[in-house]
Amino acid sequence: MIKRFCICLLLFVTTVGFSQEIALLKYSGGGDWYANPTSLPNLIKYANQTINTYIKPKPATVEPGSPDIFAYPFVHMTGHGNVVFSDAEVINLRNYLLSGGFLHADDNYGMDQYIRREIKKIFPNNDLVEVPANHPIFQKPNVFASGLPKIHEHDGKRPQAFGIFVEGRLVLLYTYECDLGDGWEDPEVHNDPKDVREKALKMGANILNYIFNN
Repeated sequence: MIKRFCICLLLFVTTVGFSQEIALLKYSGGGDWYANPTSLPNLIKYANQTINTYIKPKPATVEPGSPDIFAYPFVHMTGHGNVVFSDAEVINLRNYLLSGGFLHADDNYGMDQYIRREIKKIFPNNDLVEVPANHPIFQKPNVFASGLPKIHEHDGKRPQAFGIFVEGRLVLLYTYECDLGDGWEDPEVHNDPKDVREKALKMGANILNYIFNN
C-alpha cells in the first residue's frame, strides 16, 4: 500500500516543536551525487531565517529505493555525470512522488542527458514541460518575474526549469543551465558575488515554500 505522504507532511508542519527534515539523494551510476556539500545546509539555514521553516540543520542522505524516502517532503539531487535508477528504485520514486513527495534535480553541469532518461523511466507517460514564470514557485515569497534565475554560466544558454505535473501538482522540478546548488554553497567555494548567492538562496527558499504549502 502506498504510504500517504501527504498525511506525514501535514504532521510535519502542524506538530509543535517537531523539526522538518529534507534529504539529499544518493544515486547510482557513477555521478557525483555528493557534489556541493555545503549547499543544502546553507539553504536550510537561509530558509529557517527568512521563511519561518523549522528544518533540521543537517540534511539526511537517502537512496532512491529506500522506504525511508517517504519520511522527507523534499529530496534534492545534483551532480555532473551519470545517473541510473534500477527498476525497484523507479517504482519507489514513482510511489514517493505520487504520494506527495517532491524531487528537485539540479544539473551541476553534465547531468542533463542522464537525468532526462531516468525521469522518463519514472514517468513514461508524462513529458517534462517548462514551468512558466507565473507559476507560484517563482512568485512566493520572492518574485522571479522571468522565472528561474541564472546563477552560473556554462554553455551560455538561458536557465530553464522543467517539471513533471501530476493532476496539476508539480511533483518533480529539474533545473537546467542554472546551477542553483553552486549558488547555495559557501561563498569561498565559487567566489560568487553576494547578490548572486542571494538570488540563488531566494529561489531555493521559494522551492521549499512551495513544497510546505502545496
